[in-house]
Amino acid sequence: MSRYRIIDGVAHPAAREGGAPGADAAGCRIAIVAARFNADIVEQLVAGALAAWSRHGGDAGELTLVRAPGAFELPLVSRQLAASGRFDAIVALGCVIRGDTAHFQFVAGEAARGLATAALDTGVPVIFGVLTTENVEQALERADPRRMDKGGEALEAALEMTRLLRRIAAP
Repeated sequence: MSRYRIIDGVAHPAAREGGAPGADAAGCRIAIVAARFNADIVEQLVAGALAAWSRHGGDAGELTLVRAPGAFELPLVSRQLAASGRFDAIVALGCVIRGDTAHFQFVAGEAARGLATAALDTGVPVIFGVLTTENVEQALERADPRRMDKGGEALEAALEMTRLLRRIAAP
């Protein structure tokens, strides 16, 4: 049987299985870009991300929080931050709730496309932490750090991608 190399961004095997994460944010520089639109929901996403940063041993001086007007503006701000060379990863947090018009599709779709493009153009992970829900109740459930904690998950994805790209670059 041939031996092959496995490159993984998970800090510790226990973290992959939901165990103790350890201090795996050490040395990571992360920017969180949070939309102000649907602020009551987005603030819960931010709280979850900040708690995850702390839980993973992140240094407050290595974390930057930037505010943008809404989800549609997240890609441009994220791209500028990623292109600055100051951050290992960007976490974009926002919330788009379906309404009675096609506006939801335009905003959600362009936010997703723009964030993916920002990552591909810069080589810096840009994590899609934008809730796209049918109603406010779904958004609240997903944003709440005590329930689904999608903000915390987005921050953890940024940490994992940072480690993964560092490991890929290592000889």
